[in-house]
Amino acid sequence: MKLVRKDLEKDNAGQVTLIPEEPEDMWHTYNLLQVGDSLRASTIRKVQTESATGSVGSNRIRTTLTLCVAAIDFDSQACQLRVKGTNIQENEYVKMGAYHTIELEPNRQFTLAKKQWDSVVLERIEQACDPAWNADVAAVVMQEGLAHVCLVTPNMTLTRAKVEVNIPRKRKGNCSQHDRALERFYEQVVQAIQRHINFAVVKCVLVASPGFVREQFCDYMFQQAVKTDNKLLLENRSKFLQVHSSSGHKYALKEALCDPAVTSRLSDTKAAGEVKALDDFYKMLQHEPDRAFYGLKHVEKANEAMAIDTLLISDELFRHQDVATRARYVKLVDSVRENMGTVRIFSSLHVSGEQLGRLTGVAAILRFPVAELSDQEDDSSSEED
Repeated sequence: MKLVRKDLEKDNAGQVTLIPEEPEDMWHTYNLLQVGDSLRASTIRKVQTESATGSVGSNRIRTTLTLCVAAIDFDSQACQLRVKGTNIQENEYVKMGAYHTIELEPNRQFTLAKKQWDSVVLERIEQACDPAWNADVAAVVMQEGLAHVCLVTPNMTLTRAKVEVNIPRKRKGNCSQHDRALERFYEQVVQAIQRHINFAVVKCVLVASPGFVREQFCDYMFQQAVKTDNKLLLENRSKFLQVHSSSGHKYALKEALCDPAVTSRLSDTKAAGEVKALDDFYKMLQHEPDRAFYGLKHVEKANEAMAIDTLLISDELFRHQDVATRARYVKLVDSVRENMGTVRIFSSLHVSGEQLGRLTGVAAILRFPVAELSDQEDDSSSEED
């Protein structure tokens, strides 16, 4: 998705202009649209014309319309999105208040205006427009004195940092200059990794090099992480995978990605994180039911106690027609994040999202047991659906 323009006021009213670039962007657009929004886009309208002789004919004319959104239809198989609404801006071909259906397509610009852009919708735009959010894989391609830190998306490889340090040769009886320069080089690469790799998104970090450079670098990085108690690196240690490459130049990354060990490691998808979170919830429900809640009412009460460690919520809930209900879900997400909890927004197109939907679409893994809530009558799912 390409963000062309964003004009938001202090009260978060305003409009954004976007260009969807691939089929998945149509799914993001579907989640951005809500009934009552204003949508401006190019469309084709059948217009009746009358000739000088009085004969009536019809032509298909391309025009730009602004609709007040009344209905949204998304075909997930074909990734087609149709938006029906009433015309709210003067147009020579379409009367004010007349109904029309706009079919949004990849590579065709549209402008969406809302009275209130909430945090969940703004985050979706950020994720859809930032290639880094689609980068499941990161890579550090290196040789002595040269390293490239890259993000690998389904469509491209983005170089986020290039580290170059002059490493003096080893001399007989004196290796101190070489070792100091090498340590300085490794430290700069570690800083680049921490600055440019989002471990919440990336599921694998390839460290590729000729010779023993990758082993020496990883040993240095994790020794330093232990010394400085760097939790970010230590918690994500299992994501680092060492592979061979012919050099530290970016083009050598292709060899690393073709390594059989890498292809098997990357065979799972981004949805794997959602599957694991749901699996953790079910295990908790089985073994410690006082730490696993579902249903909006129960989850909200757990949040009031600041007990939520991980919130699992379906993106379907943010498409609720009722503004107040939708705002309630957004408030829950914001509050959990403020209380340092993790929020996982599940796609209702994935199997894990469908499973969560059967659990009312909202569930939580708690930091500590909240027995008095789970002892209450379990009426939340029937009341809040």
